[in-house]
Amino acid sequence: MLVILTDEQILSTQQVCQGCLLANQEGSPRWHHGKLNCGHALRQAANHRLALYECQMGFKVANID
Repeated sequence: MLVILTDEQILSTQQVCQGCLLANQEGSPRWHHGKLNCGHALRQAANHRLALYECQMGFKVANID
């Protein structure tokens, strides 16, 4: 599950990505084959249960299994 992390809260990608020009046609982050195509990896956990990315708009995106 992809979520957006801020300093004070966790938001759904639906709340943030709907208005992003880099989102896919459904208004979701461009997630493909386990990678965020509209951003870059910041940290990948060894057990792959948590991956942290930064999208091109500057938001922190976490993939939580």
